Amino acid sequence: MNTDSASPDTPATPPVRHEFKFSHVTTGRYLPVPGKAPGWPFAEIGHWKTDVDGCVDDWVRELTDWRREHLVRIGYDDANYRRPELQWAQRNFVHAQMMVEDRYFYDPVAGRYTVDRYLDDLEARYGGIDSVLIWFVYPNIGLDDRNKTDLAHDLPGGLAGLKSAVDDFHRRGVRVFLPTMPWDHGTREPEQNDWQAIAGLVKAVGADGINGDTYNGVPRAFFDACDALGCPVVLQPESTISSEEQLIWNVQSWGKKAPNEPIPPVAKWKWLEPRHMINYENRWGRDRNHDLQYIFFNGIGYNAWENVWGIWNQLTPRDAETLRRIAAIERQFAPALVSRDWRPYERTLQAGVFASRFPTDAFTLWTLVNRNEYAVDGEQIALPHHDGTQYYDAWHGVPLQPRLEDGRAVFDFALEGRGFGALLALAPGAAIDGLDAFLARMRERAAVPLGSLSAQWRSLPQQLVPIVPTRRATEAPPGMLTIPAGAFDFVVGGVEIEGQTWEGNDVQYPWEDSARRHHRHRLQMHAFFIDRTPVTNAQFREFLDASGWRPRDPHNFLRHWIDGAPPPGWEYKPVTWVSIEDARAYAAWAGKRLPHEWEWQVAAQGHDGRRYPWGNDWDASMVPAVNRGRTLTAPADVDAHPAAASPFGLLDLVGNVWQWTDEYADEHTRAAILRGGSSYQPQTSHWYFPQAYRLDQHGKYLLMAPSKDRSGSVGFRCVVDAA
Repeated sequence: MNTDSASPDTPATPPVRHEFKFSHVTTGRYLPVPGKAPGWPFAEIGHWKTDVDGCVDDWVRELTDWRREHLVRIGYDDANYRRPELQWAQRNFVHAQMMVEDRYFYDPVAGRYTVDRYLDDLEARYGGIDSVLIWFVYPNIGLDDRNKTDLAHDLPGGLAGLKSAVDDFHRRGVRVFLPTMPWDHGTREPEQNDWQAIAGLVKAVGADGINGDTYNGVPRAFFDACDALGCPVVLQPESTISSEEQLIWNVQSWGKKAPNEPIPPVAKWKWLEPRHMINYENRWGRDRNHDLQYIFFNGIGYNAWENVWGIWNQLTPRDAETLRRIAAIERQFAPALVSRDWRPYERTLQAGVFASRFPTDAFTLWTLVNRNEYAVDGEQIALPHHDGTQYYDAWHGVPLQPRLEDGRAVFDFALEGRGFGALLALAPGAAIDGLDAFLARMRERAAVPLGSLSAQWRSLPQQLVPIVPTRRATEAPPGMLTIPAGAFDFVVGGVEIEGQTWEGNDVQYPWEDSARRHHRHRLQMHAFFIDRTPVTNAQFREFLDASGWRPRDPHNFLRHWIDGAPPPGWEYKPVTWVSIEDARAYAAWAGKRLPHEWEWQVAAQGHDGRRYPWGNDWDASMVPAVNRGRTLTAPADVDAHPAAASPFGLLDLVGNVWQWTDEYADEHTRAAILRGGSSYQPQTSHWYFPQAYRLDQHGKYLLMAPSKDRSGSVGFRCVVDAA
């Protein structure tokens, strides 16, 4: 973007050396871009007047001085970047946070992990991943008193099952991270501190790294605890790094919210230590073009996170194919991307086109991004030329013959609107293993322009899992109440902590065309009968004794029982530690079924839209006392609050234990709708599973397998269809 004369609306400015004071402006995650730094007079007038080439050499010179100073200030030691067992992080270009509830990862019908299916899907869509974060905690944590470590043990097969999944990832060349978070201090108190507990998990399952949820740099205690057990790990803070000294032992981090301005920003931590891998994350992004240009310009990686707390936010076809091509280039030329001589803002010839240079002794790679919405053809970049150098358009997979002029090679190639380019210069006599095969693959991919692929985002359709009707009864069976037929205004909303009001959040009812948080629909209800109270421990024991039924996966099944029986005094408390499958088995034995959510709600609410079974005003005396401790206490008896009865006479609807109703499924996630809330309310964090006492609210509980789904805070009641 060299300009030899001022544009008509730009005042002429004599050449100056721009003195930038980076020590005062680089406390965040990104470095100030040329034209935004002090000394550039036109940056705030309009970006169309910013001539990056007019100041970029001074900018890079000052930035290099700043880096040298800051490494001294933190007493920088690069030993961990030189450790062979940690250097895989420097090639960790595509990372994915994966929910254990993802149906591509675990098959609940077959009862087994399906790692190959999960990885095959990612390879088909965007070229696969280099590492995965196996996420088993939020948003379900806090439904009961199980802490973050307990939830790992409750995965199907326990830690042995998790290790088998880790082994499957390793067999495919994928490294594995496990999560830890500092905010879980409201659930069961663990036997060890956080770093000892996670180090034990890492060793037990053979994981390679630790992701620090909400950490601004994972504390060194985690690094040292794993080292002491002989399992060195890569630390990966979610919220980047706040203290520069933490760069020494956090050899990787996430990046977030890079400013989407005409000039792409430079990643601060990558500049300080080019071997530091950043996986950029934008979980809710639907157009990820800026994200992908940012990572390509900086030579860093991406967090291809699509299952976000059970909400499917898939990469669009255009973004997925873009990531495939970027990852292919970064993997092929990985040694260049850790070069200490990396140079952002290489001088370019076209306005709105930016380049970074990544040199090695054998070859140099330039990554280019076109920030314009329109295609840019013609001469793009001019470089010093040395006889015998071979040039390639690495993005399109073809050799290049530059125009030679005054010792420079001038390159002419096309860049799509908001597109990408890559230039490779191979030094005389040098060779790169697999280069011909790589170029052939890129040439084949480039035959399809990115602009021809869809950038349209669509939410994933959900289906209500059918509930088989019961044999119709002419009168209410014992212990059940009649809910008459009639019109009902079904009004309800999800209490998910995240997801805002975006399409795809919460659930999709059969009369809706997409999932969304808020719902209203007038229903014509058939008559039915519903249990006056939740099913009790005594009733569930009768079922087991009469049927001999036992679950295929017994982990956590009735874990509060003692020697096959409820604890003394628990006979009339609601049965808990039963999965939705366990509840369905009981209902089938009893000739009943689980209620649809709207059936539960009309039975609890009547027809006046009240917020609580007893009326519109909250009354703490109508529910069991709230438990804000770190361990579960016994639920109340199901008939302990007779004054809290609904208009139809139902008891124990809110504030004791949650109750199973409907299940929804999309291609990737199963979830159950829980109603009524529970008395357990862990403190210390707003990330715990939120309560929903109000009758116009529900909870969405992600399902994986009975071993993990069973909870000490969830019970159920049943329904029979009326003639």
